[in-house]
Amino acid sequence: MNSTRKAAVIAGVLFIIATVAGLSGTALAAIPTGADYLTQLSAQASQVAAGALLHLIGYAACVGIAVALYPVLIRWNAGLALGSVLFRTLEAAFYMVGLACVLSLLTLAQQFTSAVAADRAALQAVGDALQSVHNRAALLGVFAFCMGAFLYYYLFLQTRLIPRWLSGWGIVAVILMLAACVLSLFSGNLISSYIPLASQIFLQEMVLAVWLIVKGFDPAVIAKGSESG
Repeated sequence: MNSTRKAAVIAGVLFIIATVAGLSGTALAAIPTGADYLTQLSAQASQVAAGALLHLIGYAACVGIAVALYPVLIRWNAGLALGSVLFRTLEAAFYMVGLACVLSLLTLAQQFTSAVAADRAALQAVGDALQSVHNRAALLGVFAFCMGAFLYYYLFLQTRLIPRWLSGWGIVAVILMLAACVLSLFSGNLISSYIPLASQIFLQEMVLAVWLIVKGFDPAVIAKGSESG
């Protein structure tokens, strides 16, 4: 297996890991809703910790995707290839801020359940602030994801390393996700409120992952890139 084929397989596997770990982590570490969310969160300590671990795996995979694709894409456009790595690294950084807020909320929730009534109002206020930071950090992370993903899908479309229908689908899916981000930003709703817009990118990335693992990049395009490089 040559280095380009290996990069395709690694990227495909990382796409699957990032999606599965991210969705599973979100399901486990979701912040409860309602006025008594701190009490509910305190009762889910082990579940939230497991979700946090899955999120860490997912964030590493997100950066790994761009890093795995970089040696291939740099042959056509070094700036866009580097940009995809930078934006996906920023994505992971924003997500880490959000995850730190969730873990801080978990500690706060445990203090809340044992606190006297007079102290609970202050703890609730801190919790609300942490929850707000978490939501904003998550939204910024999705914005960064959209930028990083758009850069490598644009390169895929230009170079035809993968079929144009697949890279074109990726661009459309990223634009829909970006639209969900803008709606979330101006409405104040969570990004998860716009599942119909966001779901396309998850489906497209799973198809892309299978394609990279099974088919890899177009050998003719790779050969032409090697000659020009």
